Amino acid sequence: MLSQSQEKLIKSLHTNKGRAKAGLWLIEGKKFLELAAPNIQLTFTAADTANFRQLTTTDSLPTIAALAQPPKFQLADIKRQKTILLLDNIQDPGNLGTIIRLAGAFKAGLILLNCVDPGNPKVIRSSAGTIFKTPWLNLDWPAAKQLIQELNRPIYRLENNHQAQALNIKNNNLPSDILLIVGSEGQGITVPLSGKTLFIDHQPWVESINVATAVAIALFVRYQTPNI
Repeated sequence: MLSQSQEKLIKSLHTNKGRAKAGLWLIEGKKFLELAAPNIQLTFTAADTANFRQLTTTDSLPTIAALAQPPKFQLADIKRQKTILLLDNIQDPGNLGTIIRLAGAFKAGLILLNCVDPGNPKVIRSSAGTIFKTPWLNLDWPAAKQLIQELNRPIYRLENNHQAQALNIKNNNLPSDILLIVGSEGQGITVPLSGKTLFIDHQPWVESINVATAVAIALFVRYQTPNI
């Protein structure tokens, strides 16, 4: 059975502050636990507490949950990827989780800059647990700037302006290794980095497409390109 102190700890992981203080995340569901297996510290089920529903965050009750240490990726894990995404101020947990899942599917690394807490349960669920396998680093601007300088890669900005190049499979002449900056739908790209611009061509009466959808298209095009 869970102790009162354990239940208090688990409840605290529902918040950014609690996760930061404990250095732990709440993982819910058997499939996600399998992906997080090396990082798991404690598992619990409804048999371990009468407050199982209050301790978990999903609408449908999971069969099992766990406390896990966040994954720790190294700079080398990011550098190995041909495409590195710099996510600038992505605040929707569903979008962030989906982009992490896409990066895992299409061989990309991630730099998170001023994004929603990656340990948010909605981020973990939207990533389908791939947040424990897809390489990412959560950095502040000075650290991100230093890393970008060290990478020394051609920089591209995923946004639509009059100078932007349409990204498509038939005419994809991008370099093998790139850094692709992606901003939020509300604010766009705010990070002070210049680079060539790329856009996803679509019907003009649709003002914009979902940021995760745009990333899916961009990564798919990259994935279809030889030697990427």
